Amino acid sequence: MEQPTSARSDDWWRSAVIYQVYVRSFADGDGDGTGDLAGVRAKLPYLEQLGVDALWFSPWYLSPMKDGGYDVADYRAIDPAFGTLAEAEKLIAEARETGIRTIVDIVPNHVSDQHPWFRAALAGGPERELFHFRPGRGEHGELPPNDWRSEFGGPAWSRLDDGDWYLHLFAPEQPDLNWAHPAVRREHEDILRFWFERGVAGVRVDSAALLVKDPRLPDLTEGRDPHPYVDRDELHDVYRAWRAVADEYGAVFVGEVWLPDTERFARYLRPDELHTAFNFSFMTCPWDAARLRASIDETLAEHAPVGAPATWVLCNHDVTRTVTRYGRADTGFDFAAKTFGTPTDLALGTRRARAAALLSLALPGAVYVYQGEELGLPEVEVARELIQDPMHARSGGVDPGRDGCRVPLPWVADAPHAGFGSRETPWLPQPDGWAARAVDRQLDDPRSMLCLYRRAIGLRPAFGEGPLTWLPAPEGVLDFVRAEGTRCLVNLADTPAPLPEHTEILLVSGPLDPDGRLPQDTAVWLRA
Repeated sequence: MEQPTSARSDDWWRSAVIYQVYVRSFADGDGDGTGDLAGVRAKLPYLEQLGVDALWFSPWYLSPMKDGGYDVADYRAIDPAFGTLAEAEKLIAEARETGIRTIVDIVPNHVSDQHPWFRAALAGGPERELFHFRPGRGEHGELPPNDWRSEFGGPAWSRLDDGDWYLHLFAPEQPDLNWAHPAVRREHEDILRFWFERGVAGVRVDSAALLVKDPRLPDLTEGRDPHPYVDRDELHDVYRAWRAVADEYGAVFVGEVWLPDTERFARYLRPDELHTAFNFSFMTCPWDAARLRASIDETLAEHAPVGAPATWVLCNHDVTRTVTRYGRADTGFDFAAKTFGTPTDLALGTRRARAAALLSLALPGAVYVYQGEELGLPEVEVARELIQDPMHARSGGVDPGRDGCRVPLPWVADAPHAGFGSRETPWLPQPDGWAARAVDRQLDDPRSMLCLYRRAIGLRPAFGEGPLTWLPAPEGVLDFVRAEGTRCLVNLADTPAPLPEHTEILLVSGPLDPDGRLPQDTAVWLRA
């Protein structure tokens, strides 16, 4: 289905504000404790008023939910917990009528162990060629075929009753596909067409750099180059073929590409491959002026040669929420540091998160907002016995996993379960005090995080489409202007910063001091 003229702009994605919907936790339309498409449809007016350009949906496909839906059993069916394919089509159409586009998540590295292909493979069928089955090592094949480790902890191999092993870079319930097989490539191109025909405007590609494996499946010895399964050159042929499909429909891609090598990263953004990729350098940067500026400069520089826009992300469904992360003593980010009981100063984290929101929304490129960030929600420490994320179990109970950023949203302060919509207890419990952050409370408070986001998104066009120019500033202060003359200052120093000459204060993340200066951990937008 082609986008209607009223909703089309060929380059909308270059400067869009895109809102990530984790359906399971967004809004519950049928009261069973799980968010669903009916809940999202009911909240479309909220999203329209927020001012976002597109919605990115985490996987909504049929799934056993062993990894929050990233274990897909059928890419052409909606999981019954969320609704039906007909409801998804209605949601896409209704969102489009409000001017909001839809981006869906594709998980090409692996499928669920309940996928028909893998079930046929377990039965000994030719579908085994679509995965990575190998005999084990050792005298009796009792050792895994190589030394690869799962991203979730533990070995990346599981053994079957017949003695063979199969590869899973994530959970055992997520067998990796063999991208050297033409049937795997054909199937995914057909899946793309299936969703583009239903009006989807874009696709987010999960674990985009992991698909192709060295056919020898060698041990991952220190310093092996090229890597046996990360960022292999053959992968670019896959995305060139995908781009040709997307171009038929005017659709776009955003890739989840975690690569430290900026030159290798930029290769995915060449004009015949992916349109954009997530910028994890900015998201993982500590709250430090010099390091943030360096991250911004490096990001813009690595995108410039291929003409791709940058993307700016503060948080997503896999990451500790911004308020909590910025409220920790070291203000850094480290997956290994995700432990139970980490001390957090939520007041400090909230001030910084407000300033970071204005910073990210002032930068050139596209911005992604994870649901609940606009409410200033903190990370929740979920009781150990209620954690469902496989990262927790595979770490031996050491890592709390990602459920803390997936707790259902609060909508109405005085309603049961903070208005999430459930008659039953939500699939993850909401903590005490959650209702105080509900949407209805924040809409009535002009100083709230929600009102800040709504105003910032509405004012963002004042920066125009032009480049960023840094201006001289005191140590600890970020100061830049965009082509339209709109200026952004962020004070990370421990003393207030005087405002430069300006004609108007457009927006400030917190109150100025009595002398009209910008306090620490505060950002302001000025009209020069």
